[in-house]
Amino acid sequence: MGKKRIITTKGTKMNKGLKNRALAKVTKKKMADGTLYVQSTYNNTLVQLTDKTGNVVASSSSGALGFKGAKKGTPFAAAEVGKLLGEQAKMIGVKEVSVIVKGVGSGRESAVRAFTAQGIDITNIIDRTPVPFNGPRPPKPRRV
Repeated sequence: MGKKRIITTKGTKMNKGLKNRALAKVTKKKMADGTLYVQSTYNNTLVQLTDKTGNVVASSSSGALGFKGAKKGTPFAAAEVGKLLGEQAKMIGVKEVSVIVKGVGSGRESAVRAFTAQGIDITNIIDRTPVPFNGPRPPKPRRV
């Protein structure tokens, strides 16, 4: 009759094994408040949870959860990362965090929203996206 078509989907959803492995590596240290750093680029979203002195307690990215290629920069992938870090923060005992956002990617807001959906309060949000004062040098004029 002909060959059967096999459709493979890569990078469309989160890898469950990688999520379980990330949840298994939660530290035993208990803390009540911390700082959540969200770095969102066009290609990826990185989220880190630190204590008040700046020591990283938990971190993850959309690439670490199994998203590949252009899917890493989507708001859905950032929301999955925020949800995972929210679960880890609840295991640690975090009650409230202050959020520092950096970058211009599409996952900035969705990572923070997914994190707060786990029941952790946000005290303040700071945007530390680097903005150039003068920008790069403009190109030379065109010679025709």
